[in-house]
Amino acid sequence: MLFKPEHAQMILRRKKTQTRRTGKKRWKVGKIYQAKTGHRGSEPFAYLLITGLRQEFLGQITDQDACREGYPHIPGYRKIWKKINGRWDPHQLVWVVDFELATEVEYQAQRKGAA
Repeated sequence: MLFKPEHAQMILRRKKTQTRRTGKKRWKVGKIYQAKTGHRGSEPFAYLLITGLRQEFLGQITDQDACREGYPHIPGYRKIWKKINGRWDPHQLVWVVDFELATEVEYQAQRKGAA
C-alpha cells in the first residue's frame, strides 16, 4: 500500500489506523501488506494487517474516522484529501481500510503459507 511520506510516521506511531482509497478493491481482511512511500524497489516502512474493509461515500466520514486517519477533525482531513486527490466530492464512493501494525516476520510467514 502506498502512502505519502508524511503519513509514514503517523502510521508507525499508531496515530493513523485507517485510510480511504479510490478505485478497485485491492485488499483482503486478515492479510498483511507492505506499506511504502514509493513505487517499485522502495523498501517498506511498515507491515499492515487489514482489520476492516467497507465502502462508503467520502462525505460519510465522522470525526472519529478523521482521528483514525490521523487528523483531529473532518476539516483537517478534508484539507489533506484535497491536497492528495485534487478535490473533495462527498458523493465519491471510497474504500475505507482499517489496519494495525504487523511485523515483517508475520508478513513472511503469510507469504510462505500462500506458496
